[in-house]
Amino acid sequence: MGSTEKNKALEAVAVFLCERADEILKANDEDIKNAEQAGMSLSLIDRLRLSKERLEAMAEGIRQVAALQDPVGEVISMTTRPNGLIIGKKRVPIGVIGIIYESRPNVTADAFALCFKSGNAVILRGGSDAIHSNIAIVKVIKEALKSVEIEDNCIQLVTDTNRETAKQMMRLNDYIDVLIPRGGAGLIRSVVENSTVPVIETGTGNCHIYIDETADLDMAVNIVFNAKTQRTGVCNACESLVVHRSVEEAFLQKLCEKLKEKPVTLYGDEAARLAQSSVLPATEEDWGKEYLDYKLSVKTVDSIEEAISHINHYNTGHSEAIITQSYAHSQKFLNEVDAAAVYVNASTRFTDGFEFGFGAEIGISTQKLHARGPMGLKELTSTKYIIYGNGQVRP
Repeated sequence: MGSTEKNKALEAVAVFLCERADEILKANDEDIKNAEQAGMSLSLIDRLRLSKERLEAMAEGIRQVAALQDPVGEVISMTTRPNGLIIGKKRVPIGVIGIIYESRPNVTADAFALCFKSGNAVILRGGSDAIHSNIAIVKVIKEALKSVEIEDNCIQLVTDTNRETAKQMMRLNDYIDVLIPRGGAGLIRSVVENSTVPVIETGTGNCHIYIDETADLDMAVNIVFNAKTQRTGVCNACESLVVHRSVEEAFLQKLCEKLKEKPVTLYGDEAARLAQSSVLPATEEDWGKEYLDYKLSVKTVDSIEEAISHINHYNTGHSEAIITQSYAHSQKFLNEVDAAAVYVNASTRFTDGFEFGFGAEIGISTQKLHARGPMGLKELTSTKYIIYGNGQVRP
């Protein structure tokens, strides 16, 4: 299938998602109702909830994918050997991609668009909490594909949400080329430990922001407020603050005043509690916790070296940020912090395929092999060598 056909199909899917919004939102309402009855937290319900605006954003992400250059067939390199062989390397689809994910029904549309544009078939296995939304979205996608005469079996949804079904999917080596888990730490750990299919690990996000001794404190407050409260139930939300002792009292005073707008609870060490009386005692667990809630840990340090050491010990390899006016400190932080995305004077909330110009992403890879960070089209391809000869044989 060529790029023109792919793009036409993606445009049709984007149109259908918006035109059939009422149908999808009705199904989503059923999931939201069940989640509320089950006592799911507000932040997790927010991850689950769809709206016309979010559906339009999903459609826009698909249109952006359609507008991106098709990676399939791209020749990455071409060299001529002394014996006359011309050896090239080009991008090819991986094949069949399996995705096991929780909550967020937007993943259903994003995953389809990226896998489809990169020439892959996709098998989706969402969680029970979003099953009605996922069924509705996949139905609409399939009907959109049929409307432009594209085979709709390139997307499949596993509707049995039993855990045993997920475990069986993890062992389908003859049918699935790679598995990508998206969700909480428990899901990701289960897939990594139980899968015989190769796994691209999309990790959880214990994202830190370090407030350097040279930081513009007003900037720092605005960035932390955005990174923590813009959406709490996402992997690129800030979960941990690291603050230089020399600016801690002034910073926390400004931050706590701003946080009155949202119900954020701070958990800190002794120095943080002395600097701001509203800070509650932190435990060892707080330093490494992905809260996905209106909670934030505060660690006090005496140097950038101590900050980097703390972050590298407790982070999950996702996104880390420094707020500083020191060029030397910014470069040291960029060079020495071990994470998929490292920021200077910006919110961690930008670690996202849409914001990075990928249209969407299949996930944020926190591993180091094959792909790292937001995974767009190129990360969903493999490569093959292509060799041109004119009769050469090996001596």
